Amino acid sequence: MVSKDLYVTVPTFFRCPIFLDVMKSPVSLSTGVTYDRASIQRWLDGGNNTCPATMQVLDSKDFVPNRTLQRLIKIWSDSVSARVYSLDSVPVPSTEQIRDTIRAMETDKGNQISEYLSRIVRFAKESDGNRSFLATTAGFVAIVVDRLSNNADDAAIKYVNTLEQAVRVLELIIDKFGDKKELMRLILKSDRNRLSSLLLVLQQGSTDSRIASLKILESVAVDAESKMLIADRDGIVTILLRLISTETDPGLIEASLSCQTAISTPRRVRLRFLKLGLIPELKKLLAAPNSSVSITEKSLKLLEMMSVCKEGRAEISGDASLVKLIVQKLFKVSRVTTEHAVTILWSLCYIFDEQVAREAVAKSNGMTKVLLLMQSDCSPAVRQMSADLLKIFRVNWKSCVSSYDTNTTHIMPF
Repeated sequence: MVSKDLYVTVPTFFRCPIFLDVMKSPVSLSTGVTYDRASIQRWLDGGNNTCPATMQVLDSKDFVPNRTLQRLIKIWSDSVSARVYSLDSVPVPSTEQIRDTIRAMETDKGNQISEYLSRIVRFAKESDGNRSFLATTAGFVAIVVDRLSNNADDAAIKYVNTLEQAVRVLELIIDKFGDKKELMRLILKSDRNRLSSLLLVLQQGSTDSRIASLKILESVAVDAESKMLIADRDGIVTILLRLISTETDPGLIEASLSCQTAISTPRRVRLRFLKLGLIPELKKLLAAPNSSVSITEKSLKLLEMMSVCKEGRAEISGDASLVKLIVQKLFKVSRVTTEHAVTILWSLCYIFDEQVAREAVAKSNGMTKVLLLMQSDCSPAVRQMSADLLKIFRVNWKSCVSSYDTNTTHIMPF
């Protein structure tokens, strides 16, 4: 039998002060503080010139390996591995143990919160029933959300790991928690600035925890007011754009695109995204040869939303190469991309009569593709929009087909 001490307690000085993980390669700065090499390198590469723990300006960004601490960690790690159980083999906590953990979280001042949340994450991952149990336990969601209330200045060093665990718990159970408005109230309308904690995770957290934070933001964007509250938080819109421009993880890019779509209904939010350069970033995603179908679909959906406002239409219409990319997405990607691409062209050329866009579509042989699209197994909505486009261009069926490459007309778009 496994003893009742199911969880390994990690000595505090074995943890990196930044992410609170056990250090794999401890190194010391000129201030004498030791960090994990990967974590401090990431901090310094981000343009920081201070010691994260002390906030002292560094005389030098050089660091030296802490061999003594590394040996101590190795000895401790070997002793843990030699035990009957390890962290990976710890049984999933029972429902009764989780009830005890939740009660303990209510009174804990912060010393063991990360361990409690880690235990709950393990429990939630085990089954759909466990997630439902957590979501329906009275007061549980409020307790977890309260863990997002740490002071943002301190959280950058001491509580990032706790914040990451909290967002993972919420992301796991969010679909089971029926009252999205209540969750929105807890996160967005609390006296404490919980959005700051989510922003901190987006800036410094792991890929998984950043995706979880994005899903939480998307879930609580339930009405115009909540969308504005999210977009008005300094740094949120900027980090959302940065995630699609600098990150390479497809899941993270998709989550950011979905979150942007969720909060972009208000015109003011769309204008903010446009001002910060959203459309050029979407163009890069559409042009990238390795973009997934999902990223293409979400990029076109966001472009469709931007085309609703005058400023967005003008920017899209004025970029002939972007219009050409949209025309290219009419075929051979997915039904969803086809619908978004047709809707954008229909909005620009038919509804709002953007002459520049019409010229770009004509030069891209767009109407030939629209005509062929009408003859495919498309939806009634796509067929109607295609017919509207053909009317305004007064396309001649025979001349249109004769100008198309007959070597490719047999290829179906889906």
